[in-house]
Amino acid sequence: MVLSRIEYPAGNFPRQERIESGPFSLDDEAAYQRWRAWKLEGYPVRAEDLIVEVGDPRALTKAEEQELTRVCAKANMAIYASRTGGLEDKSIPRLIGERFGLRRLDANLLADEDSISSLRVTAGKSGRGYIPYSNQRLLWHTDGYYNPPAQAIEGMVLHCVYPAESGGENALLDHEIAYILMRDAVPHCVQALMADDVMTIPANSEAGGQQRPAQSGPVFMVSRQNGSLLMRYTARTRSILWKENADTREAVQYLSRLLDEQTPYLFRHRLEAGQGLLCNNVLHNRSGFADSEKQGECRLLYRARSFDRVARTGLDMIYG
Repeated sequence: MVLSRIEYPAGNFPRQERIESGPFSLDDEAAYQRWRAWKLEGYPVRAEDLIVEVGDPRALTKAEEQELTRVCAKANMAIYASRTGGLEDKSIPRLIGERFGLRRLDANLLADEDSISSLRVTAGKSGRGYIPYSNQRLLWHTDGYYNPPAQAIEGMVLHCVYPAESGGENALLDHEIAYILMRDAVPHCVQALMADDVMTIPANSEAGGQQRPAQSGPVFMVSRQNGSLLMRYTARTRSILWKENADTREAVQYLSRLLDEQTPYLFRHRLEAGQGLLCNNVLHNRSGFADSEKQGECRLLYRARSFDRVARTGLDMIYG
């Protein structure tokens, strides 16, 4: 894959000039078809196919590591199932992340001091509109879609300590599958979503003077680190500015319909105690939930976002 020079406009995502070759170039159909065939061959068909049983995620065996890598390399996500449910130990997401190269964590404004977020219902945060800290449903998104260029989220670990008493199910869709489905049907919409200014997140001011500047950038883009496909997206309709042209409107509508359909590539799974999602920032949502009334057993997940991709799953490693 060859990329021409990359520039950094102030406040925006890196400007990606024309992708000259490779599977994500609309001008290189042969490379796309080779990659597409590899991607779809043996692709998981059920959420259960993503699950890998492990003993201790803090100290994986070589066989456990290899199986998680195999599943994640194909589907951009894997679910580990361990016996650490109920253990409030944030070293679990940190250590399993480090095992897979997720070392540069995103110290976002709402994360804890160790850059790992404790996701539980928190009145102070949910009252300010931060839905991950409430029991409301989360719409389709990729994490960190509002981040600046140097902080694009490539990988993530989401570890469940306690599930909700009811609800809290995730829907998961590999962003590379979304790309394939769109490119096969409406390639001009894919082109529209690769524009540098197709989606803008307006500036956001925090109490106390902290401010996130406006961020404009593409939906589909190619990682400068490893040539793999990245996606930045949110299904929110408020505080989102889409580029004003016919192709963009068609693309946004098509993607919205795609995420609402029951495609066989869409997985639904509720993380149970001791389970975790290791992924390359795939598309996901979350249903609303009800917490337990028992003291100390309310829904608690740890989230570690990384600027790194899961090791040995990049396009440069798994596809020639």
